[in-house]
Amino acid sequence: MRTFVLRARAAPTDSARLLAGVGGEAHTEILAHVLMNAIFVAQSHREDVIVYLVLESTPDYSRSVRFEAQAMRDLGGFDERALLAKVARALDASRGMGKDEERPVEAGVRVQTISFERLVEQLAVDHRLYVLDRKGTPIGEQAFDERPCFLLTDHIPMPKKTFGILDRLGATRLSLGPRMLFASQCVVLIHHALDGR
Repeated sequence: MRTFVLRARAAPTDSARLLAGVGGEAHTEILAHVLMNAIFVAQSHREDVIVYLVLESTPDYSRSVRFEAQAMRDLGGFDERALLAKVARALDASRGMGKDEERPVEAGVRVQTISFERLVEQLAVDHRLYVLDRKGTPIGEQAFDERPCFLLTDHIPMPKKTFGILDRLGATRLSLGPRMLFASQCVVLIHHALDGR
């Protein structure tokens, strides 16, 4: 099982603002691109993938939308509009939730009011954490266990204080090369590296 966590620091937790943010400063299309490249392959989809999208532009609590590919029934297509509609439905389902609450949205999709740091702490219990860092271990030299969890960010870099938290949780810094890439491109390269093993 492969797990990807995208920290979308600019993505709004209001569904209307999320959908209106495509192509704007929030770059909400990144969410769809990560989902597309994490879950889909030609003519099919991967069953061994879980994706968490953590949306942080909010007046109350961050929202984590969890997509479990194996449990999803109606994917509704893999274009930006269809995938962002799934995220928007999860945000609508989260209205009125208090801190650290969780709700099912549809088959394979859940939403939770939780911070990125708290989510990663929970995942660290039974996953090996890998955070992307240009100065980290090259992916070709890194060994992986059966439950890797890859931590990505949108166009806003991960805060330095977060790296301290991740270091305390034992996260491995992983490099995909010297260039900064889109999160969705990172997903493709990670899948490619793991598929070849």
